[in-house]
Amino acid sequence: MIPNGTLTLSADPAGIAQAADLLRQGLLVAFPTETVYGLGGDARNGEAVAGIYAAKGRPSFNPLIAHVASVEAAQRFVMWSDQAEALAAAFWPGPLTLVLPLRPGHGMSSLVTAGLETLAVRVPAHPAARVLLSEFDGPVAAPSANPSGQISPTTAAHVLSGLNGRIAAVLDDGPCGVGLESTIVGLAGEPTLLRPGGVALEQIEAVLKTQLHHHLPGDVLNAPGQLQSHYAPDAPVRLNASAAQGDEVLLGFGPVDCDLNLSAKGNLTEAAANLFAALHSLNDTGRPIAVTSIPSHGLGAAINDRLRRAAAPRNS
Repeated sequence: MIPNGTLTLSADPAGIAQAADLLRQGLLVAFPTETVYGLGGDARNGEAVAGIYAAKGRPSFNPLIAHVASVEAAQRFVMWSDQAEALAAAFWPGPLTLVLPLRPGHGMSSLVTAGLETLAVRVPAHPAARVLLSEFDGPVAAPSANPSGQISPTTAAHVLSGLNGRIAAVLDDGPCGVGLESTIVGLAGEPTLLRPGGVALEQIEAVLKTQLHHHLPGDVLNAPGQLQSHYAPDAPVRLNASAAQGDEVLLGFGPVDCDLNLSAKGNLTEAAANLFAALHSLNDTGRPIAVTSIPSHGLGAAINDRLRRAAAPRNS
């Protein structure tokens, strides 16, 4: 909990400057967009992003949207395309999120992408959000600023009713104008509607001059607003191990002898921030992966959910 509770900041230059400084410190700030209030953290800081999940009580790691100040800022992190250019010209800033392949050296926390090789990115239209993003000068991961499973917040009061004391501050600039989450379009392959939202399908198809594919049940899940998509190592994963067996590599938690430790001090926020990178690293060894027991409270529930899915039998 935040010792003195959550600050309410006015959306004036002083308040926005303070909000940007809190983000630089790795703290969480709720801020208005034209859709809903977002719960923002530095998208390059794994512990800040893990803190978003902890504050929301989010039960599992899903891809998050990275909010940026401009098209040029988005291009620092993703591989741009003619289709992205056309949609950005038509709808950015605005309630449209594009999912594009990550650019090499992007610097994003793997918790933002849920281990995928794509990034969901958006330039919001809300004036205060745009000033905050420019002042911060970096990508801000921001799901809706509410406890998981509750109604999305469209005022600062909504945010405080669910998150007071869990986050550093809320930037108050009145009610949101759209109140409906952004439309998400996947552009990593054939243009695909991944989530309907604040921009109509027909508008998007008119700009692209083609019909969008639709995400169907059973398709790979690859965007916010769907069930999560998980990175699964190539090798088998064995959970609740006390030690490695055979040629396994051991992923540990807490003070244990292991090949790689999510958090030697037993900090679940640190473990969450390290999870995807650790699985990638151990997968590169080409050896089976064993994982020691991890507590199931707090973020541990999300970590264990992710590990269970990584260990699940796979279709051949």
